[in-house]
Formats: sequence, structure tokens, C-alpha cells
Amino acid sequence: MHSTEEKLKAFERLLVVMDELREKCPWDREQTLESLRNLTIEETYELADAIIDQDLVEIRKELGDLMLHIVFYSKIGSEKGAFDVADVLNGICDKLVFRHPHVFGDRKVKDAVEVLENWEELKMKEGNRSVLSGVPVSLPAMIKAHRIQDKVRAVGFDWDEREQVWDKVTEEIQEVKHELTNGQEHEKMEEEIGDLLFSVINAARLYNVEPETALERTNRKFMHRFKYLESKAQKMNRSLKEMSLEEMEAIWQEAKSI
Repeated sequence: MHSTEEKLKAFERLLVVMDELREKCPWDREQTLESLRNLTIEETYELADAIIDQDLVEIRKELGDLMLHIVFYSKIGSEKGAFDVADVLNGICDKLVFRHPHVFGDRKVKDAVEVLENWEELKMKEGNRSVLSGVPVSLPAMIKAHRIQDKVRAVGFDWDEREQVWDKVTEEIQEVKHELTNGQEHEKMEEEIGDLLFSVINAARLYNVEPETALERTNRKFMHRFKYLESKAQKMNRSLKEMSLEEMEAIWQEAKSI
């Protein structure tokens, strides 16, 4: 691994490259905070894919892309006279030191749970009016639900025993079944299914399972098996639309064993 000096030189090199690009590249000169936003979101998802794949080479590459974006935003901020990369780095350092008094101060903690509780307490001291104020509005709904549940847990709003959550999941399933069977209002059906999903996400959190990652693994597993089904049908010169559900199920079971 590289020394601290080598790391600093590498970061300095990126800053120099960014300055050159901003001055001499027509595309880079035209970029704004707004034009980079969607690209940053795309890069973040690419990093997330690499993490799920546990591909360390791709993780390194995608981290580089994100680092470029951080430096790019900082460069634009400096051009506006608002902030530069030093402000960005000092800002996060100051925040980390303040929110980790058990590391940089004399506060004692017994475990990671207490660290999170202290974190939320300190955020409130920084001026946040609600423990939920740090949840981005534009987060995907599943990730947002998980973050909401994590944050309220930090102030003690949680089940006494994690097994209790299953009664809530069962209750929500019954309410969904009742509404789908007897309900007439689409909005009410949607609300009950939303409640069920929220409770299942809560159960996943309590058992230390990341629901977004779990669902993505299932998505990929389903896609792999369905592509096998399509391939097998093609080799049989059959159309899926012409095949019976029983025929497709037999091939599906083959795919599960691969």
C-alpha cells in the first residue's frame, strides 16, 4: 500500500488534472453543478453494482470516478467563490471530530449502537430540528425506509425484542389480504401494501440484513433463471407464450439447480 506522502501526491495530481481539464477541454468547461448531478447518480449506482459483485477492481475504478466528481464540484464551487476542495475536506474532518467524542474526546461508549445514539444526539445539537431531517427526499423508497428506521432507533423508538416485529408483519399481511379482497379504493390498497413493505424492511433491519442488497440479489437471481428459461425455450424452438405454465415451471426448476 502507498505511504501518506504518496497518497497526498496522487490527490494533488488529480487536482492538477482537473484544473487542466476545466481550462482546456470544451466538454469539461461547459459542465455545471446541475449537469453533473445525473452523472454522479449514475456513477454511484455503478459503484453499488461493483460492491454487490464484490469486484474489487471495479470498486477501485468506480471510486475513482466518484472522486473525480467530488473534485469537479469543488472546482466549480471555487469558481463561484463559494468553496473549494480544502473547505470540503476540512468541513468533513470537523464534523467527524465533533461527532466522535469517544475517539477525539473523553466520552466513553460501550458499543456501535451507543455510537449511533450519540451521533443523532450531536446532530440535534448542530441545529437539526428532527432526527429525520438528514434523510434525503430523493432517496429510493426502500433505502429511505431503512434509513428512517435506523434513525428513529438511535433515539430509542424501536422494538424491545426484534422477534416482536413478526407480529407486526403478520398483522400487515392480514390487512393487505383484507383490503385486496374487500376494498374498493386503489389508494387504500396501495397504503396497506406500503405498510407491509415498511414492516418487512423493518424486520430485515432488525436481523442485520440490508433490504436493498437482498432484493437486488433476488432480482439478479430471477433474471438469471428467466434468461435460462428463454434460452432453453429457444433451443426447443418454442415460444414462451405458447408454453404452458407447467412446462415453464419444469425448466425453471432446472435453472434453480444450476
